[in-house]
Amino acid sequence: MTADINRTIDAVWRIEQAKLIAGLARIVRDVGLAEELAQDALVSALAQWPRQGIPRNPGAWLMAAARNRAFDHLRRKKMLARKHEQIAQELEDEQAATPDFDAALDDHIGDNLLSLIFTACHPLLSPEARAALTLRLMGGLTTDEIARAFLISEPTVAQRIVRAKRTLADAGVPFEVPRGAELAGRLSSVLEVIYLIFNEGYAATAGDDWIRPQLSEEALRLGRILAELAPGEAEVHGLVALMEIQASRFAARTGPAGEPVLLLDQNRARWDQLLIRRGLAALARAEAHGGVRGPYLLQAEIAACHARARTAAETDWHRIAALYAALVQIVPSPVVELNRAVAIGMAFGPAAGLEIADTLAEEPSLKSYHLLPSVRGDLLFKMGRLAAAKVEFERAAAMTRNARERALLLERAAACG
Repeated sequence: MTADINRTIDAVWRIEQAKLIAGLARIVRDVGLAEELAQDALVSALAQWPRQGIPRNPGAWLMAAARNRAFDHLRRKKMLARKHEQIAQELEDEQAATPDFDAALDDHIGDNLLSLIFTACHPLLSPEARAALTLRLMGGLTTDEIARAFLISEPTVAQRIVRAKRTLADAGVPFEVPRGAELAGRLSSVLEVIYLIFNEGYAATAGDDWIRPQLSEEALRLGRILAELAPGEAEVHGLVALMEIQASRFAARTGPAGEPVLLLDQNRARWDQLLIRRGLAALARAEAHGGVRGPYLLQAEIAACHARARTAAETDWHRIAALYAALVQIVPSPVVELNRAVAIGMAFGPAAGLEIADTLAEEPSLKSYHLLPSVRGDLLFKMGRLAAAKVEFERAAAMTRNARERALLLERAAACG
């Protein structure tokens, strides 16, 4: 019986954690402290629920317990000294005005969650720290789960999270959704973090697994939440569309032994049609906003070209090449240019693609990027220059930190004879 209750508590915590921390952070104005108070409420639940039974509304019970601790903390420590009485009075008035637990739990929940994700993804933090903090606060993942997902040590993850919370507190970062011109810059940081998390699951940078679907699913869940909270932002819908469509390929991305299966070799019958439909619907919502297409919307349109093609041979590579040309104009990146080289190679022949890829050979940022020699190897292979292709595949294999990808590249090198 106790084991069943503990499993229920764990499930409730996973669902309600982000809402709890968001609501508490609005009260105490400190994300780190809010997480501690939420954890205190969880400890109370672990102590009381096995004896008293699961409450009718577990989430509201946790919120009420956590809010009481927040009030006690404000009174005991005299946080925000000059405004202490004013804040306490406002909180008491708010509590009196919303005695119903359900109403208390849902109060400003949309704004609170938005504020939490914008705070966790603040540009003051490194991308790695933002990703760890977001997964901790919004995703409810433990430090051990985050460490396993990114193949780093648990102490490293814990240190990143502690430092991130301290940085936000020391800088006095306000717990709020930015407004006006600041919103665009901060939103790009939020989207960057969510997509970083997704990509680490979609194509793992290191380790023995080619993909980690659970990590991508967590990013997709965060993206869907953000789309509900910020329905007027085209790029949010663009990112969700991109992730939905890419996630649809997971079942086809690996073979029976977990080996990688490249896009053009995938069995498209195994693509998840529900995710594709969801992705195309999100893309339509993004496009309906009109105006200048942002980078996530353009990438979603590229993904849609693949999703709409019943076979690899039917892919509209000319349109994809044009979309990459538009993307490189707004995101002038060597990686985007390398992707354009692939599209040009498919649309106009491998020699045309290789000409673009060769211009990137001396790019400092791609010096240790294994996909540059991988792309060059593929284009050289298609041109019949097998000896040169073999050298490029072997170079790429030596650069990658993913065991599955290394094996694939070495197989391709061996195929060159």
